Amino acid sequence: MIDLHCHLLPGLDDGPLTWEESLEMARTAAKQGVRAIVATPHHANGRYDNPSAEVKESVGRLNRALLENRIPLTVYPGQEIRIYPNLLDDLEQGKLLPLGESRYLLLELPDEWSLSALMDLFYELKLMGYVPVIAHPERHLTLVRNSSLMAEFVEFGAIGQVTSHSLLGKYGNAIRRCALHMCREGMIHLLSSDAHRPRIRGYEMDAAYRTIEREVGSEFAQTLRENSRKALRNEPLGAARHLKKQRKAWFI
Repeated sequence: MIDLHCHLLPGLDDGPLTWEESLEMARTAAKQGVRAIVATPHHANGRYDNPSAEVKESVGRLNRALLENRIPLTVYPGQEIRIYPNLLDDLEQGKLLPLGESRYLLLELPDEWSLSALMDLFYELKLMGYVPVIAHPERHLTLVRNSSLMAEFVEFGAIGQVTSHSLLGKYGNAIRRCALHMCREGMIHLLSSDAHRPRIRGYEMDAAYRTIEREVGSEFAQTLRENSRKALRNEPLGAARHLKKQRKAWFI
């Protein structure tokens, strides 16, 4: 397995506090069959700023520690980028990191946003050669209340990334139902852990994939696995389930 969204680097955000915690998370991931992780610390979210150079330095140090401790895992640099006004300028200047140096850019929606402004941003990113990946749309209040908006983003070329704890009900039943609805309706292309600490929002990728297999189907679960590999190799993703014409769906 490949995990494209994980807070694995210590001391950069609300992820692990120490290198020992990072290594503990890495061991757990490896035991669950994860062989590559994109470390995605929060960036520009009003609380944390993690410029690309600092992320790359921390990733290099962690990879050396993984080798020394014989943990069969490779870590790649990335960021979970909260959408902000200067995003495009900073991207052009090399201050932002796509997932593992691919063209896939992990974006977190702000609490409040304009649909037209988001579409303009996605359009500009496409012109620059990037693919917007929307992190945990199933947890954004606006999309939970009206998931058809996520379908509009997908129709416009965005990618949906669901996270493990949502599928496992760790954020409540409404979020779980929204996550499964988005999976079934063709709005989700990737599954990632969004793990933060060894025992707080920890690693449960294997359980999340079992949930997908049981609730949506083994074929879709395999597509998600393959898409993670393709994204890291900077390849086009396989089709998610057919995007269905949406009616408004409220989960809370």
